[in-house]
Amino acid sequence: MAAEEENPALSNLPEESSAVVPDDELMIDNSSPIQPTPPIIPPVIPSSIPVLPSIAPIPIVPPRPLAPLPIRPPATRPPGVQNGEMRTSDSDSDQEELSPTGTTPGSTGGYEISEASRLVRERQQKAMQEFMMKKRAAALAVPTNDMAVRTRLRRLGEPITLFGEREMERRDRLRMLMAKLDSEGQLEKLMKVHEEEEAASTAAAEDAEEEFVQYPFYTEGSKELLDARIDIAKYSISKAALRLQRARRKRDDPDEDEDAEIDWSLNQAESLSLNCSELGDDRPLSGCSFSCDGEMLATCSLSGVAKIWSVPQVTKVSNLKGHMERATDVAFSPVHNHLATASADRTARLWNTDGSLLMKFEGHLDRLARVAFHPSGKYLGTTSFDKTWRLWDIDSGVELLLQEGHSRSIYGIAFHHDGSLAASCGLDALARVWDLRTGRSIMALEGHVKPLLGISFSPNGYHLATGGEDNTCRIWDLRKKKSLYVIPAHSNLVSQVKFEPQEGYYLVTSSYDMTAKVWSGRDFKHVKTLSAHEAKVTSLDISADGRLIATVSHDRTIKLWSSRSNEKDAMEVE
Repeated sequence: MAAEEENPALSNLPEESSAVVPDDELMIDNSSPIQPTPPIIPPVIPSSIPVLPSIAPIPIVPPRPLAPLPIRPPATRPPGVQNGEMRTSDSDSDQEELSPTGTTPGSTGGYEISEASRLVRERQQKAMQEFMMKKRAAALAVPTNDMAVRTRLRRLGEPITLFGEREMERRDRLRMLMAKLDSEGQLEKLMKVHEEEEAASTAAAEDAEEEFVQYPFYTEGSKELLDARIDIAKYSISKAALRLQRARRKRDDPDEDEDAEIDWSLNQAESLSLNCSELGDDRPLSGCSFSCDGEMLATCSLSGVAKIWSVPQVTKVSNLKGHMERATDVAFSPVHNHLATASADRTARLWNTDGSLLMKFEGHLDRLARVAFHPSGKYLGTTSFDKTWRLWDIDSGVELLLQEGHSRSIYGIAFHHDGSLAASCGLDALARVWDLRTGRSIMALEGHVKPLLGISFSPNGYHLATGGEDNTCRIWDLRKKKSLYVIPAHSNLVSQVKFEPQEGYYLVTSSYDMTAKVWSGRDFKHVKTLSAHEAKVTSLDISADGRLIATVSHDRTIKLWSSRSNEKDAMEVE
């Protein structure tokens, strides 16, 4: 301490030097001669660094005696490795001497496994057994046919099905059952079941070969239907040949066809309507049809009465009374002056132009919608809300064909100009094309999103038009089996569509928006709007020469539209 006070520079030394040199070494031994010490030059301390005070000496504390360590009991050791853990040891040696009982020297006895460890071990063993069972089951051959699975379960003495069990679950149950039998060593029972199955299948095959009877997958038609199909096939072949000849001529001389279509477009733009007001029964009109010679027009109304009018004078020729309920459609025969009417009383009737009834067709179970003649004039097609359409023999009145195929009511029907095909459309938004020679549905035309009401074949043989409640008219190509054009035709539902009957130069659509529209048959562009009705336009027809268009409406009027500019006189019906 005295030396530190005499030499104040020692107080500025680092703490490490003061801590390293003990205090007793700083004491001066008087017995030893005093050595001259060199002068100590104090270090220059910058004025910016503050001077630290001197550190007091650390007092020396004598060490305390340590307490004796407690004697630990010998550590217990599990008999082996559990749950995949590494075996640990408290001793430093890698080898320990064990007693004959498997315990360490000094231990009191064996060790018990805890309840949690036992449950874990049992769970692992059970999972391993299930895994081996599934592995064995995967290697077994199990039948895929559900009847074979049921048969095998029955022969194994097991229930063939459980409540709510599906086919795949039943097959998995058989698989696990067979794997269990295999693991229990009951292969003999399993092999016996296999042998019985093979013997039974062999015997069944032999019996089937001995008593084999071939049943038809179709409903066999009548002799009249067979004769009608043969007649239709012969008729369609000759008509198709004529159509192909016309197509070749048009291809060789395309100017002739183009000029005819252009002339129609120009004349149609100048056409006027012939207004026929106030019918006698004062009821809305539902259908109309031109005769084959174009000299008469037939109409029907919701009163159940059909009327025949002369054209172009539009004078009444006769009344056709007989239906008990409203008449829904009327059609003239394409070969003679007979006409057919359809009604909500579930019947169709064949009339002569003088008003006499020729034939009554009964068989439908619900009201009729539309009626159409086959191009040969020998057969009549009717559609009904009983989801069927039927083909009738005109001469005998026999029902030749009852055709199903639509999921909802069938509304429209049309025949191909060759006579080989028929097309139907219904409230299921679907149109179907049928081969009358075989009775098969050869085409289903899907595209409309709402019920269909009108359908028509083009004379070119490969275009088909449909219209319905989605306010559109679709043009289908039968060669490509797809829709070529979607015409946004009207602002309300399309009630009827018709192609011009000669060459399909134009297409006419009628609608509940109180108008009818004419479209080009070449590119289906809009040509003319026929607007004069004051209520829904329910039906239309085109004369055989393509010069007149008739429309009927709920305003109880008939309107004739002429493509000839010189026909501009209007006549009223009394």
